[in-house]
Amino acid sequence: MKAWRGVLMALSLLLLSGCLVTFKEPLAASDPAPKGLLGKWSSTNAWGEPMNLELTRVGNHRYQAVTWFKAKPREREAYPFTVSRHGNRWYLSAKVPARFGGHFTLAGFEITDKRELVIYNLDLEQINQAIKQHAFDGKAFQTDDGDGVHVDGNLDKVFAYLDDPANSDVFVEAARYQRQASAQ
Repeated sequence: MKAWRGVLMALSLLLLSGCLVTFKEPLAASDPAPKGLLGKWSSTNAWGEPMNLELTRVGNHRYQAVTWFKAKPREREAYPFTVSRHGNRWYLSAKVPARFGGHFTLAGFEITDKRELVIYNLDLEQINQAIKQHAFDGKAFQTDDGDGVHVDGNLDKVFAYLDDPANSDVFVEAARYQRQASAQ
């Protein structure tokens, strides 16, 4: 679980459920990040360890997340990601390690009025149910680190499902970061 959890944690997608939803394609790098996303953030993970996250621009509509534990500031991990807005939601995607298919993960996020960055995972059970109901195609996979599902097909069809308010329960809060003061 360490490899893909590292990727997801870097993007504040610490998977508390041990499940992974992947997609064949990343989000297109066509949207600029929303105002207030880039910068330094801090949080505490599920094990009570203080974490830092820095989000920066690395190209035209391409970004990077660098994460590190406060107790180990020299041990940093960096992961590229893209963002996109569909309907009323912002999404981000990042590549998962090859041992988990080398595909891409997708998460929702928002920046609250309280200067918090909240990341939402896709609930594996809800995604599996949507596949059974033929909302889109996909198939389950298993690794030594947990269950997952790979969603196949057109992202437009997936976003039509995700953007429908009736499906809002497909999002589960995974992480909550606070904006770091600029003096830090």
